[in-house]
Amino acid sequence: MTPPDPLIGALFDGRYMIIKKLGTGGMATVYLAEDQELGRRIAIKILNAKHASDKQFVERFRREASSAAGLSHPNIVQIYDRGNAEGTYYIAMEVIEGLTLKELIIERGPSPIPVAVNYARQILAALRFAHRNGVVHRDIKPHNVLVDEEGRVKVTDFGIARAGASEMTEVGSIIGTAQYLSPEQARGAPVDDRSDLYSVGVLLYELLTGVAPYNGDTPVEIAMKHLSAVPEPPSVKRPEVPPELDSVVLRALAKNPEDRYQSAEEMDADLSAISKGMGISGTTTEAATTVLAGAGLSAPTMISKAPTRLTPPTRSGAPVPPPAPPGYYDLQNATIRRPIWPWLLTFALIAAVGIAFWIVYRQLSNSSPVQVPSVTGLTENLARNKIIDKGLVPKSIPTPSGSSPVGDVIRQRPLEGEHASPNSTVRIWVSSGPNSIRVQSVIGANQYTAIRDLQAAGFIVNPHQSYNNDYANGVVFKQDPPGSGKAPRRSTVTIWVSKGPAPIAVPDVIGALYNTAYHQLKDLGFKVTEQPDTVSGQPKGTITAQDPSASPPLRAPGTLITLTVSTGPQLVTVPDVTSFYIDSAEATLTHEGFKYEVIYQDTSDSTQDGYVLQQNPAGNAQAAPGSTVKIYVGNYTGP
Repeated sequence: MTPPDPLIGALFDGRYMIIKKLGTGGMATVYLAEDQELGRRIAIKILNAKHASDKQFVERFRREASSAAGLSHPNIVQIYDRGNAEGTYYIAMEVIEGLTLKELIIERGPSPIPVAVNYARQILAALRFAHRNGVVHRDIKPHNVLVDEEGRVKVTDFGIARAGASEMTEVGSIIGTAQYLSPEQARGAPVDDRSDLYSVGVLLYELLTGVAPYNGDTPVEIAMKHLSAVPEPPSVKRPEVPPELDSVVLRALAKNPEDRYQSAEEMDADLSAISKGMGISGTTTEAATTVLAGAGLSAPTMISKAPTRLTPPTRSGAPVPPPAPPGYYDLQNATIRRPIWPWLLTFALIAAVGIAFWIVYRQLSNSSPVQVPSVTGLTENLARNKIIDKGLVPKSIPTPSGSSPVGDVIRQRPLEGEHASPNSTVRIWVSSGPNSIRVQSVIGANQYTAIRDLQAAGFIVNPHQSYNNDYANGVVFKQDPPGSGKAPRRSTVTIWVSKGPAPIAVPDVIGALYNTAYHQLKDLGFKVTEQPDTVSGQPKGTITAQDPSASPPLRAPGTLITLTVSTGPQLVTVPDVTSFYIDSAEATLTHEGFKYEVIYQDTSDSTQDGYVLQQNPAGNAQAAPGSTVKIYVGNYTGP
């Protein structure tokens, strides 16, 4: 039974409440934690205790925090904090709700081609930013790429990143993971931005096919294949991969960095063109052909893996050094067990055998390589005759095409002007005409269902979003080509996805009568509800407030508008002050909360002088509190 983790439920470094374990790697464990100071959830990566005293591991851990902390980009996991506490080191970073690309590949197999291209482009966006800031990641692999629930990609683990070009070896070790190493990393040679692009090529290959281009029983065997094996195009394992995407992957996998993409921008430009159904650069096509021809292969290198050496405990009881982290390998476990002269002798023998083989081959062939003719655009018969005339063997590959006449050659390999051995094969792709299939109607379907179904039928989907008053948000309301029609396989189907009704401005109806405001808002498409206002002094039925208030911002039709409506003033009884002397009348009205206005009225009756003769409103009538009462006071003018 595994003992409980003492960190779970504990407060780490006086700030981070550890919630649960997210994963364990070769040198660190990652936990989900709550930042008690900022009140947010984070992922905290804590260096394993057994490595906390190892300067090499601590330096690598420190480098990861330093490299990533200076990179703020939507496709790079953000570093919040770093430090050391409780006898070890840690990094606090953004937590991503999702899976690694490796987990997605294991769980779902090869990705849909548009999805694979999209993931690769997001990784390239992260690398473009890192490279511009002088950071080479050096360990791009699907284990270090996270995908959240919205399909956004985040690159993480800058543990072996360096600023600029650098040596790949570190204390006798080759750093990296075997399946994703560039050839220069496998040799322990200096690396630069192009090494990361090689690893992206490997990762894209795995996304498309479900497997890495090179595999083997040991890391050393896999590393040797990076140096000396020609990669198979992804379409060999998955026929629906288009030739243009084959070329992008193969160029990224060139042995010589000079033959690869020279920047993340350059590789992304080709992937962008593919996603739009456009052609890729001629340089990429030529580079892919060069890779398939075996250019840049290294001479065989002999690395013998010695048995694992266990250092016995010292008298002081010092522990045996721990094994290397999983996924990495150490040349100390692949040491040369002989002096230098046997290596020199072996190399000389290999060179001699190679020269002898070449001489025999030339003698047997008894001819020089021939130049491949240009046959693209010719009819199949003309192309085959032209190839045969050059002493080469044509191989026709029927290929659907909506742009080339039936029977015409669409493309060829090897390309025009390249040299090939006599009797070697020249493949020609011959148009079999449009391979049209029925386009299903997806109008009324959820956008994700529509995209999935169209891609499964063999189409490329180009979604657009716009407002539509007749369809709910996320529902397809238009498509081109229309449903029940036909279109070539791998052609583009454009769909328009509703964002719901277009938002409109909310008018200001405060001060208007309720009926007027109600109809005005209903005519615009809003819902209206009434809320009485019992304390307003406004006339009855007048709008005294609205929620939401008048624009901005714009509001979607159907938004509920709450109107506060005046019930009119709350009336009180007016005191009767007729026949009161003016002083008493004024005091009474003021005491009851009314204002008053004195109007003198001449009289010849001396007994009426200074007394209230009449009032308006009349006594005992109902009036609003604080309203004005007019009092008419006698003014004696004599007989």
